[in-house]
Amino acid sequence: MSALDSTLTGAQTLLATTLQLAHEFAQGAAHRDVARELPHAQIRALAKNGVLAARVPREFGGMDLNIVDLVAIYVALAKADPNIAQAIQPHACGVEKIRLYGTPAQQRRYFALLREGAMITNASAEKGGGTVGEIRVTLSRTADGKGWQLNGDKHYCTGSLFASHFYALVLRDDGGRSIALLPRERVGVAIIDDWDGMGQRTTASGTVRFTQADVADDEHLPLPPAGTLRTHEGAFAQILHAAIDTGIALAALEDAARYGRERARPVPEAKVARAGDDPYVLHAVGEMAMLAHGAEALLDRAARALDKVLPRALDGQASDAELGHASIAVAEAKMAANEAALRVSEMLYRVGGAGATVRGWNLDRHWRNARTHTTHDPVAYKAKAVGDYYLNGALPPITTKI
Repeated sequence: MSALDSTLTGAQTLLATTLQLAHEFAQGAAHRDVARELPHAQIRALAKNGVLAARVPREFGGMDLNIVDLVAIYVALAKADPNIAQAIQPHACGVEKIRLYGTPAQQRRYFALLREGAMITNASAEKGGGTVGEIRVTLSRTADGKGWQLNGDKHYCTGSLFASHFYALVLRDDGGRSIALLPRERVGVAIIDDWDGMGQRTTASGTVRFTQADVADDEHLPLPPAGTLRTHEGAFAQILHAAIDTGIALAALEDAARYGRERARPVPEAKVARAGDDPYVLHAVGEMAMLAHGAEALLDRAARALDKVLPRALDGQASDAELGHASIAVAEAKMAANEAALRVSEMLYRVGGAGATVRGWNLDRHWRNARTHTTHDPVAYKAKAVGDYYLNGALPPITTKI
């Protein structure tokens, strides 16, 4: 890392460092997927080099990296290993929540921890019966009134085995919502490694169980009632998801082109000596490039739209119209990235043919990762929101899903 040009800005240095790390991470990505070898060392490297603290505000000693550059980091990491990019995505969202809802004292505390290499990941989703979006994990006042206790299970806690801290979306006993922030080693916090998805196998997206875990008054952030305050949270979360899908598409394109050049055999019907001269293979790669690079372009457009509104959003001064416009731009990028990740990772086999299906290459990880990751938020609802915006002038719903 010391060989980096000393004239670079902090953001440029962080980007260059991330590209170096991503190159290293890519070397073992296929093996980690097969063996389900969790990327502990890789996550520590990101923390050590400041990637996890990229969005810490300048007034707290951070870089306050803009969205365009943050997205570039996530694309590079996802292209190398989308498990790593996805494992740290909820952490980035947690940083934004602290920026939006934390008191100055809480911000000083947690941003200092981030600068020291902390990873604060999510314990928010729940499953089972009940209404969609219902919160059943509870934060209740202790009998002496001096603190709180947290009880319940959270699922799909991405990055849980890498975390130093958790933020949990909880229901207080007075009926309000909060984000509880507590260290991983707190008594009453248990991590269950039960994630068994076909793709994104090493994101450590297991269950976190809270059993009478103590939470101090200054360890939770009260939230406004659901659906009442429009912020940049949803667009921020979704643009990172779009960056991950775009990275998967770019990796599949690169592997397809490499396999086509170096290993693919032409079919007899093509009457050519090289697969690279088969017009249908050329067509497939051309279409794959269009999809991947189109998603990349829309992602950049969305990042710029979000950067434009972000200063006012963080000050609580952005209008609903400004925030809604940015969310729509992000939704369009996510739609394109979703399509690109799925189609490019499947079209790879039009280039490689039967030989590319050999388990040793593990090229199917691109599709498995894409198919697993793109189930996060139904893209059809993004298309509906985009259509309603352009046809009827309707702002998207207030949610972290769009």
